[in-house]
Amino acid sequence: MKVILKEDVKNLGMMGEIVNVKDGYARNYLIPKGLAIEANPRNIKQLEHHKRIIESKVKKLKNAAQSIAEKLSQKPVIIKAKAGEEDKLFGSVTSLDIEKALKEMGFDIDKKRIQLSEPIKRLGEYNVKVKIHPEITADVNLHVVKEE
Repeated sequence: MKVILKEDVKNLGMMGEIVNVKDGYARNYLIPKGLAIEANPRNIKQLEHHKRIIESKVKKLKNAAQSIAEKLSQKPVIIKAKAGEEDKLFGSVTSLDIEKALKEMGFDIDKKRIQLSEPIKRLGEYNVKVKIHPEITADVNLHVVKEE
């Protein structure tokens, strides 16, 4: 029996796939648990329609993320911090500080998306990666300057 998976099923397939399973497995387990529906022409047509809608939404999100990445790469982010001798910071610049600076610039990016290997402890210029979309990462030019 051919069924359309509504959810990911381990050792069987991913959501949206059409798979061939034994009749008993489909009738007694997959369909009653809501993991699959029968693959009849109506359901297949409906699945194709949903896939097209999802693809268009994903494409729009990806294009929006690409434009945000370009805008982020163009403007440097400036963070003022107190520093002592030898340009060493009192404390450090973390992803939370970068998130606040980006919010002031008009970008609403969660601190979890800012990929900082370790906190910044010195004045200077740094290149920080910001993951905007699963496939798109922006390089942000970060300037840590001395607070007067």
